[in-house]
Amino acid sequence: MELNELKKIIVEALGCEEEKVTLEASLMEDLEADSLDIVELQMSLEDECSLTIADEELRQMKTVGDILTYLNTHTA
Repeated sequence: MELNELKKIIVEALGCEEEKVTLEASLMEDLEADSLDIVELQMSLEDECSLTIADEELRQMKTVGDILTYLNTHTA
């Protein structure tokens, strides 16, 4: 997955500004996501990428870069 594709998913799920979505952006601090937002993002990513993200793996993803790395490692 490319960053631009991931940006679209994040902006839609979190309702944040696209300019704020960078590889270094923290989901909670920079993008102001709460736990409910994170669950919504998880469901969107799972639907879009046809995979299941374990809750404990999701908790380890703190930045947009972490999510992108995870997706590119776990999808073909």
